[in-house]
Amino acid sequence: MNITHYYEERGQEFVHSRPLILLHGNGEDSSYFKHQLDYFGNNRRVIAIDTRGHGKTPRGEQPFTIRQFSEDLLRFLNHHELNQIDLLGFSDGGNIALIFTMNHPERVHRLILNGANLFGSGVKSRYQLPIIAGYKVANRFAKKDPKALKNAEMLGLMVNDPHIDPRDLKRVAVKTLLITGTKDMIKDSHTELIRNSLPNAHWVRLDGDHFIANKEHEEFNCVAEIFLDEN
Repeated sequence: MNITHYYEERGQEFVHSRPLILLHGNGEDSSYFKHQLDYFGNNRRVIAIDTRGHGKTPRGEQPFTIRQFSEDLLRFLNHHELNQIDLLGFSDGGNIALIFTMNHPERVHRLILNGANLFGSGVKSRYQLPIIAGYKVANRFAKKDPKALKNAEMLGLMVNDPHIDPRDLKRVAVKTLLITGTKDMIKDSHTELIRNSLPNAHWVRLDGDHFIANKEHEEFNCVAEIFLDEN
């Protein structure tokens, strides 16, 4: 059975704009994008979605994977009759956005990936190694403890997913903006790999860490808006 996503919405559609869909990161919810909802809602329709098993959206019975979340997004768009969108994803939300665009390029007009990665080794070791250790511990107790199971599923998204082959990015012709922080948990070399693998991508580094959309929202929103408004 399909789930019903919780979402926050601002603004309205104008002739010159498309709906902007916002996808949050691992363990977060739509409230992460409060500054983007308020800012972009002034001149376009903006929708921030709680991913399956996050925030107020139920877990459901389907697999808890990035690819499943991508198909969830397709069903959400179809249900709300959103034919073509601009798509902004942060961290795991960026991974969902990238896989969605790979599979359904006709549905995406502009793509913004903030702190996305193709595989676990794209994350700096000082962040990824504790995630792997935590996943192993949680997975050991997952069959007996519901809290451990939930933790294992969340951490598993960062250990077992998204596993994207850089060569597959060649088919993503959508104009793409990559945004990372100067102190991001994603390796610069990995973001460079993504940029070089995408046919039509531009990369901007902003002063800050992985959470620049929330912490440095004024600069982040300005850069994103310029990109979205380009011809």
